[in-house]
Amino acid sequence: MALSASEEETLESLKRWWDESGKQLALGIAVVAAGYFGWQFWQNSQTQQAAEASAIYDRMSQLIVVAPGQPVDPASADQARGMINTLKNEHSETIYALYAALFAAQLDVLNGNLQSARQELEWLLDNTQSGFFASTDESLIRLAQLRLGRIMLSQGETDEALALVNSVDGQAMQAEFDELKGDIHLERGERDLALPAYEAAAAAGTPTPILEMKITELQGAM
Repeated sequence: MALSASEEETLESLKRWWDESGKQLALGIAVVAAGYFGWQFWQNSQTQQAAEASAIYDRMSQLIVVAPGQPVDPASADQARGMINTLKNEHSETIYALYAALFAAQLDVLNGNLQSARQELEWLLDNTQSGFFASTDESLIRLAQLRLGRIMLSQGETDEALALVNSVDGQAMQAEFDELKGDIHLERGERDLALPAYEAAAAAGTPTPILEMKITELQGAM
């Protein structure tokens, strides 16, 4: 059946639209579809990664989490080290790798390896995440910063330790950071700065007997 003039004009307009815009629209749909299925694949991959990392972390923690005052068995510590390295090397984007680094630092401190502990904490802080899809718990970051500051102080690097403490908003751990700041000033011989820091620590939380002793000694010396 022959087309009328108006129908032929409509058909030609449709062809022109397809030539000018239809192909771009089809390409756009293809890109969106590819992105959607790519996102689905990424999510599934992340879920699998997290499950594998969780299983490794559970086995690791069973080896090195002991009762207070009880030492970690050397054989268990060695096995845990292997699992920590696996988490850091193969699952570095998971939260389990960050906690594994925190455990590794704790083991290093117990063994007197402060430099190795420092490297573990620095790795943790270098691998934190912030963003819409993943964000590291702020309390973990603060804990790592606090322990790193203490190690810097123990290594005699008071400038670096003070710079770190001054750059951190301690939030729920403000008392601990203020006390560390007092310890740093005291190590530097700055008693006039150490006392206000200790007093701030006492005001920010429940003062421990050790903190109260530091305050009393400094007040008596001034």
